[in-house]
Amino acid sequence: MPKETPMMQQYKKIKEEYQDAILLFRLGDFYEMFMEDAEIAAEILEIVLTSREVGKGKRVSMCGIPYHSAAGYIARLIEKGFKVAVCEQVEDPKKAKGLVKREVVKVITPGTVTDWQMLDEKTNNYLMGIAVAGGDYGLAVSDLSTGDFLVTQFPKIGLNLLVDEIHHWQPREIILPEGEEELRENISESARRCGSLVTDRPDREFQPGTVRERLCMHFNVTSLEGFGCQNLDAAAAAAGAVLAYFQETQKAQLKHITALRTYHLGDYMHLDFFTRRNLELIRTMRENKTTGSLLWVLDATVTAMGGRLLKKWLEQPLRRLDEIEERLEKVAAFYSAHGLREETRILLKKTCDLQRILSRLSCGTVNPRELLALGETLSLLPKLKDLLTGSGAPVLAEQAGKIDSLPDLCQLLLSAIREDTPAGLKEGNIFRRGYHPELDKLLSAAKEGKAWIAGLEQRERERTGIKSLKVGYNQVFGYYIEVTKPNLSLVPEDYIQRQTLVNGERFVTPELKEYEELVLGAEERRIALEYELFQDLRHRVLNELPRLHQTAALLAELDVLAALAETAVKNDYCRPALNQERRISIIGGRHPVVEKVIPPGEFVANDTLIDGEKHRLQIITGPNMAGKSTYMRQVALIVLMAQIGSFVPAEKADIGLVDRIFTRVGAADDLTGGQSTFMVEMNELSNILHHATRDSLLILDEIGRGTSTYDGLSIAWAALEYLWDPEKIGARTLFATHYHELINLEQHLPGVENLNVAVAREEGKIIFLRKIMPGGSDESYGIEVARLAGLPADLLERASEILKDLEEKGLKGPAKRTTGKKPTLLQLPLFSSGEEQELVRELLALNLDEITPRRALELLYQWQARLKRIKKEA
Repeated sequence: MPKETPMMQQYKKIKEEYQDAILLFRLGDFYEMFMEDAEIAAEILEIVLTSREVGKGKRVSMCGIPYHSAAGYIARLIEKGFKVAVCEQVEDPKKAKGLVKREVVKVITPGTVTDWQMLDEKTNNYLMGIAVAGGDYGLAVSDLSTGDFLVTQFPKIGLNLLVDEIHHWQPREIILPEGEEELRENISESARRCGSLVTDRPDREFQPGTVRERLCMHFNVTSLEGFGCQNLDAAAAAAGAVLAYFQETQKAQLKHITALRTYHLGDYMHLDFFTRRNLELIRTMRENKTTGSLLWVLDATVTAMGGRLLKKWLEQPLRRLDEIEERLEKVAAFYSAHGLREETRILLKKTCDLQRILSRLSCGTVNPRELLALGETLSLLPKLKDLLTGSGAPVLAEQAGKIDSLPDLCQLLLSAIREDTPAGLKEGNIFRRGYHPELDKLLSAAKEGKAWIAGLEQRERERTGIKSLKVGYNQVFGYYIEVTKPNLSLVPEDYIQRQTLVNGERFVTPELKEYEELVLGAEERRIALEYELFQDLRHRVLNELPRLHQTAALLAELDVLAALAETAVKNDYCRPALNQERRISIIGGRHPVVEKVIPPGEFVANDTLIDGEKHRLQIITGPNMAGKSTYMRQVALIVLMAQIGSFVPAEKADIGLVDRIFTRVGAADDLTGGQSTFMVEMNELSNILHHATRDSLLILDEIGRGTSTYDGLSIAWAALEYLWDPEKIGARTLFATHYHELINLEQHLPGVENLNVAVAREEGKIIFLRKIMPGGSDESYGIEVARLAGLPADLLERASEILKDLEEKGLKGPAKRTTGKKPTLLQLPLFSSGEEQELVRELLALNLDEITPRRALELLYQWQARLKRIKKEA
């Protein structure tokens, strides 16, 4: 077998340690990939696949990307779910003896990205760790690009809670202990929906003793008590594994991860996957875009930090009244002071993304321009503090008092770094004159040498009389004097020949070599010194990380508060009042998204009154497209907005806090899961019935529509009774349906109330009035809606005939067509026996406007008994 080249031997040795990653192997100005890695990358990156000889007669597949533009290529590999190991030359090729030493300096995975070019500035990039200890799940989530690090723990029986948390955090990557096949199986569907890469990690990284030692060492503490997870073994295991993964992939100390926050699921309103999807909080259901979502309406933030925080608030509405009121008070302060709000937003817009700069600083990848941006941001803080302190709003003055402007660090950065500093380190020119004496000397020497060399050409032309003489430079020969052949006779004796060309010769002089050494030596020493000085500056900034993190968090919060106030002013929102009495009263409520996508002034506002007693369960009837779903969702969104501390789209709102919002709005087949529309609907309903409490808010639309009429009606009826029963759930519920039989529940169950969406008829057509009115509807106007959809006229005419006969004959149906020449269509009667038809005739003969509720109930019991006897005898 041919012996492989030393380079390929080196490559294979490194690749053995990173078999699950695509290895980018640095060769000169390119990152090269070989064999299977090259074949995968060439297809994904759409680059040419070539080959390279690695021994006598042996070739392997190969492709490469330029190192200076690698970020875009790496981003595409990460987007496809691959890991990338970056292997660099770790010694100067000029000083290397034999093969240049190479090492992997970073492993980039979907959950460990820090490069801005690979990240959405207003979206967190979370890694999630899941551990199992005893009877509990432990969950840790962290964004390496910002330093966020949170943990929680809950009983293992709460698998649905684990699934909901995955959908809440939307992690790019999830790490699990290897061998936990059951856990992997349980989360596989959620990971698929979120586009999360699932990575197995060694069990030892989840061991209680190991993880506690790792966490305590990282945070420089003796116990985890200060973080609230001292006795949470599963949570600590997950957190320790996440930290180990970061350390392994980044090859850095991660000083920007300065704290670990323990949160409890009870701290926030719980939103399951279906509710997040149905309410379109972050993205729309149909197109999966931000445009058209609640976030799209509310996001008036002017910083990336604020944008990320707003998204967190939307996905974690508060449940504690005092915390909500504190947010509302701050929003109100910005709402009522236009000048203050505008000036604050102007200042915030000039700030940089502190959180992600601090992350890159900690990982050793920060560049000079980013440190300059950090200094410029700090320079804005005194003015921001003065503005808020003098606002007259105590809550904002208190917020301003917490902002640490770090004046010494600000002065250091602005006095150190040039305004025109480059992004990279290799070319130098980072620091201002006066920052470091030795650097100033080198800069002066290089400048003087360059000036002397720059004037050399003119001086030599005058001395020699050679008008075409040129002074040039290349990396091989350095500086030289070039003379064409016709002028060689005029060359002075002190010229020393260096190179012969086709058209002339190149020379040097002793004085030129002396200045060359001065210039090049000074340049080399300057670049090396600037690199050392930059590393020193980086470490000095690192010492202030905790203070910088606190300031970054405060700036993000100010941005969100001012943005919510800006949105409230522009969209005419009101400040909600909050109560703990289960009473939701909304006057002139509007859907925040729908009103933005239809022409101004066309949205019809509606009132809402739901409470725990007389108005606990509301049955809403009316035609499709009339606005039932819009109305119900707007109630849910108004409640959610109030509990994140936002003003709401209404004239007035009094919101009783809810612990969870559940929605079941529409359904579709889950083909990949092998479930029909009806099964999907039943799964969603089951989840609601098992987890809703009396303090929840339920939004249910068309329960039971995916099966036969009587099956569906029975399920809807029973579900309503179950939800109504205070001993089972008793939750506040909005229930839209086309089963008009359900409106009778109002007469038998206290707290059930009928509402309907008003429509009007005009010249045989219906007009949707979009107004919610008291009382139930006995029509769905299905044929009229079908006409609006453009169904053929003869089909609609036939449908009207069938409907008329069904209404008149008690669902027996028409025997034949009354128009057209097509064959007769038969309809099987619902009630076939004579006694059953007699029951129908009795029902049709009733005067419903005069019968008492008691008599109606007696007749129902009698008819039910007769039907049971008939069926039994049959």
